[in-house]
Amino acid sequence: MGLTFFGLTSDDPQLISETKALVYKQIHQICFYGQGGYSWPIVYNMPLYLRRFIFNEIKIYHDSQNEQSNNKTSTVNPQNPQQSFPKQKVPTPSSLKKEIKSASYTQYK
Repeated sequence: MGLTFFGLTSDDPQLISETKALVYKQIHQICFYGQGGYSWPIVYNMPLYLRRFIFNEIKIYHDSQNEQSNNKTSTVNPQNPQQSFPKQKVPTPSSLKKEIKSASYTQYK
């Protein structure tokens, strides 16, 4: 088995490749979901306890954001989207009201 103080303590190549894949996936997720706050070398060289803490904090944040977005009720009726929103009349600005009253319109026949 050799020196087991540093690194993985298994000789099973399948376990080693799976563990490496999980580590790289965690590093990727911290870099990606950290929105530019972390670079790959910084996260890779980060102590394990700190990397796990940051990963869990990002996961908690995104889980809460997903829960909030799932709890919001949609006001759109899928059968008729036009009925979902009440029609509102937009008030005409007072400066345009004067121009509309003074304008002369011709009818086209």
